[in-house]
Amino acid sequence: MYAIRLGDDGAELRPLEPWYAEEFLAHLERGREFINQYVPFGSKAIDVPTAREALQRYADFRAADTAALHGLWLDGTLVGGVLTLNFDAAGGTCEVGCWLEPAATGRGLVTRAMRVLIDWVIDQRGVHRVEWVAAAGNEPSLNIARRLGMTLDGVRRQSHLHHGVRHDLEVWSVLAPEWRQARAAHSDR
Repeated sequence: MYAIRLGDDGAELRPLEPWYAEEFLAHLERGREFINQYVPFGSKAIDVPTAREALQRYADFRAADTAALHGLWLDGTLVGGVLTLNFDAAGGTCEVGCWLEPAATGRGLVTRAMRVLIDWVIDQRGVHRVEWVAAAGNEPSLNIARRLGMTLDGVRRQSHLHHGVRHDLEVWSVLAPEWRQARAAHSDR
């Protein structure tokens, strides 16, 4: 359907659809502990049928225009992804997020993919406010929000129970005019 090159290092952004269930499961198995430190993403995908169910759920969300998954491939191997959540085109808001297996960290893959995704939700879908929500202890995720030029709106104290621990959630956002201005300033360099 599409494959967007994210640089010269073999990184691509592609749709992550149900027929990728085996590859998705293998990716989760490589990174499950790391991926699930702060969020339960993919935690119920424990075999090919449940991996397919997880991907089908997001395919259904995409069809309903409420969420979507996009995979990150590095040299032909699925290593993570970016997604939209709580997508509300009429209201002009959405949340974005990511996940990545450990071997793919530190390469800027998520930041590059997220720039493509945010460009799309703002320019093509007319979203005005894009949110990033992450556990306060998840520094790699918070650093991505910072690199994307997002603003910290606030902290929802102890609002997320995960692995028996109540985590503070930081809410970051960027507004469409801010995004466009930053993109224009960056392209002038």
